[in-house]
Amino acid sequence: MDTSADTSTTVEQAAEAFAAEVSYWREVRGLAKRALAAAMGFDPSYVSHIESGRAKPTEEFARLAEDVLNAGKAIWRRWSDYEAARARAKQPAVPPAPRRAEQPYATGSALVVEHDQARLEYDGASYRLTMRRRLRNTGDQPVTRYLIRISVDRYPGEPERSNAHYRAHPLTWEELALTATCRGEAMRWEAKHDRDAFKEIWLLFDNDQGRFPLYPGESVWIQYAYSVGDDKWGRWFQRAVRLPTEHLEVQLAFPAALDPVVWGTETSMTAEAAPLATAPVRTEEAGMRVFTWTTTTPALHARYRLEWRLRARPHPDTNQGEPR
Repeated sequence: MDTSADTSTTVEQAAEAFAAEVSYWREVRGLAKRALAAAMGFDPSYVSHIESGRAKPTEEFARLAEDVLNAGKAIWRRWSDYEAARARAKQPAVPPAPRRAEQPYATGSALVVEHDQARLEYDGASYRLTMRRRLRNTGDQPVTRYLIRISVDRYPGEPERSNAHYRAHPLTWEELALTATCRGEAMRWEAKHDRDAFKEIWLLFDNDQGRFPLYPGESVWIQYAYSVGDDKWGRWFQRAVRLPTEHLEVQLAFPAALDPVVWGTETSMTAEAAPLATAPVRTEEAGMRVFTWTTTTPALHARYRLEWRLRARPHPDTNQGEPR
């Protein structure tokens, strides 16, 4: 999510967004709050205070968190947004500037996700993720682009090992083979941030044949998909709620012959990771074992992390066949 163009963000909102970003990347890297604090050289309770809003962001914290979590400058951008909000708060009140003709993604509450469906399929060598989202424009300006993230971590809980792995084997656009569609039309896309294990991409509501913006009051399905080899994808998949969402669904599909098992955790802005309130539902589908998990009206900034073990295939990085 990029809010750098949103000059209406308050200091409190910017601090909350910073806390959510730190929490997101800490979960992605598989680190407990105590472990992150130790890696940064802070008191064990300090990360908890930052994420809960009891302590305000500092430049030193932002810099160290960015370095330890290798967040592709996402944490540092949130810190910059916070600093900008603080500077605006100190300025005398001025009349609001004219509204931009084009509304940036995720400004205010313009976009609502009516349905969010992720299906991750594994064929024994690579993962293919297909995301379908029904978006509703509740603002008063057309939406012409939508921001997505691709983030992978081969060795959760071992950030130095993962960083070294992706420096030697970075994600490439060729292997991702990203595709996106809307209303039956292919969507153009532009890279916003390109890091070894992290990409941010604008999906554009246009192509060489024309434009198809999402107008106020309209809803539309978009779909995008990409592939990642299992040498770069750890055995986990996380969904972070970054926009108001009405229904969230995740499907994980594995070859039944690999005897997969799946479990998950839920984390909010105010609570540590806890088991999912409901278990994924298991079904069989043409030689695949599919695990489906759903929830309605998830809290903003909540994160749902699903992990798995392929019992018929020992994990290449352990002797016991357990995921790291």
